[in-house]
Amino acid sequence: MKAWRVHENGEPLAAMRLDDVPDPAPGPGDLLVRVLAAGVNFPDALLCRGQYQIRPPLPFTPGVELCGEVLRTGEGVTGVAVGDRIISPAALPHGAFAELAVVPAAGVLPAPPALDDAQAAVMHIGYQTGWFGLHRRAALKAGETLLVHAAAGGVGTAAVQLGKAAGATVIGVVGGAAKADTAKAAGCDVVVDRHTEDFVAVVKEATGGRGADVVYDPVGGEAYTRSAKCVAFEGRIVVVGFTSGTIPTPGLNHVLVKNYSVLGLHWGLYNTKDPEAVRACHDELTRMAAQGTIAPLVTERVPLAGAADAVQRVADGTTTGRLAIVNS
Repeated sequence: MKAWRVHENGEPLAAMRLDDVPDPAPGPGDLLVRVLAAGVNFPDALLCRGQYQIRPPLPFTPGVELCGEVLRTGEGVTGVAVGDRIISPAALPHGAFAELAVVPAAGVLPAPPALDDAQAAVMHIGYQTGWFGLHRRAALKAGETLLVHAAAGGVGTAAVQLGKAAGATVIGVVGGAAKADTAKAAGCDVVVDRHTEDFVAVVKEATGGRGADVVYDPVGGEAYTRSAKCVAFEGRIVVVGFTSGTIPTPGLNHVLVKNYSVLGLHWGLYNTKDPEAVRACHDELTRMAAQGTIAPLVTERVPLAGAADAVQRVADGTTTGRLAIVNS
């Protein structure tokens, strides 16, 4: 089969190589799946660079989430049958940017029938992250104001849709006019172009000086620092990631004086600490997809041969919505 592999760490376009490798075989408790589609995520770029919290041995195949068709089941697998369409995190070092993949049966979930392969592939991590961040961690309530950074990206558009579904007023921060259009399409009530506007002033004006009740921040750096200037009394800042490349150092005196919370979110921990919560979230997301409340914004469906370029563009921040690698 064909699979993208990283033999030496570096920028995705240089580090990823499309190789011919032997077909994998499922072990006990595993599934062999034909990869129908794979989501492209910023962590894929970090994996290529050797900067992710998990550093798989070289060579490895990137691609952290997939939608696939079950081809074979390993010994001891129950509840999943050949032919089932599933979604799953990939089992690194054998990631999703390949024609076939082996994944642990314990981590697979049924693909939502309302979504096509590309939408299903990109729903899992982004929407689970958004749901846990907004509901489990921040307890977002109807009528509150939600500030979403990188609101035109994959993680951001998911948070926007989930925020609107919860009854919040959503303010999205983007970089550029084209991204502003994407954020509006995702459902933002107010969109701020950080290149030309001060989001702190916009948030304060939109909320009558109160500030944002919840801040959803996958960017870090200056986005976090300035968010602390416009978070509301008893507001919550959800730290999702650091796509800016800068990890902020919050002043705890400021947290105390303004009486707000800083909440970390590492969604992957729920897979090991509370897998039942992940399944319950999936059931809720499947229901919302069936109702049309959420719909992953797949802006590009890229063939397997274009995976390295797609990961590089996501790393460079030049894309909007979600990119999916689709195997024909």
